[in-house]
Amino acid sequence: MDEQVMQELGQFQEIYNLVVEFFVNYSFQILGAIIIMLVGLWIAGKISRLVFGLTQRHHLDITLSRFIASCVKVILVAMVAIVALGKLGISVTPLVAMIGAVGLGAGLAVQGLLSNYSAGLTIVLTRPFVVGDTISVQGITGQVKEVHLSHTMLTNEDGVEISIPNKHIIGEIIQNSHQHMLAELSIDIAYSAKPERAIAALNRALKEYTEELCQEPGPQVGIEKFADSGITLGVRVWIPTEHYYDVLYRVNLSLFNALKAEGIEIPFPQREVRLLNPPSAA
Repeated sequence: MDEQVMQELGQFQEIYNLVVEFFVNYSFQILGAIIIMLVGLWIAGKISRLVFGLTQRHHLDITLSRFIASCVKVILVAMVAIVALGKLGISVTPLVAMIGAVGLGAGLAVQGLLSNYSAGLTIVLTRPFVVGDTISVQGITGQVKEVHLSHTMLTNEDGVEISIPNKHIIGEIIQNSHQHMLAELSIDIAYSAKPERAIAALNRALKEYTEELCQEPGPQVGIEKFADSGITLGVRVWIPTEHYYDVLYRVNLSLFNALKAEGIEIPFPQREVRLLNPPSAA
């Protein structure tokens, strides 16, 4: 029993001696590496914020500004890490080779994720849209809230957030109407009514919304087609995306009241039924 205890104490003494020897020989290197990393991280953050502020002063797009600032920070942190590893006496060359091998395997495993990031980089550099624009892609319409390297965040008037992976945006047809959405309305009037009078009434109603509707291009009113039950008038107006439905519903009511005030009839579908061989009276 005493012999076993002595063996354990001997092993503990050897481990203790190794730890003490390690810290005696490498304590200054470890301390220096930690100081280099802390100072480097602080400087990298400082320079990153400086670069971001500089891009904003030059009125660069917010998404591109964030991307440039992040790239600068990553590069600086990588440089500081290389210096810190050199302080510890660790060769960087085999480490880079190992990272490359691991990166290749990881790249194959997360190919879909990397495609999102490459698509996000394309969006940042080519800027087919920016924050605040209204876009339609793959049947989804919304106002761009945030653009990340992996996904783009849209929002609508109801505050619903829609996250679209960037790989589903690049290579697709994108409709960008900037800060407005187009409303295309159709209103039928009777053939007995005068189209000029109806168009003038609709234009007067739309002038009440000068502050709420886009004026460049301005509202358009005209004859769209000749339907079975009446003349179809087309109304095209650009409405701010943030208040689209609120403004649209009020515009619809004003247009209806304008036609009603002028005594212009809005017809409804009618069908005429003829009996070719009516049954004879009993």
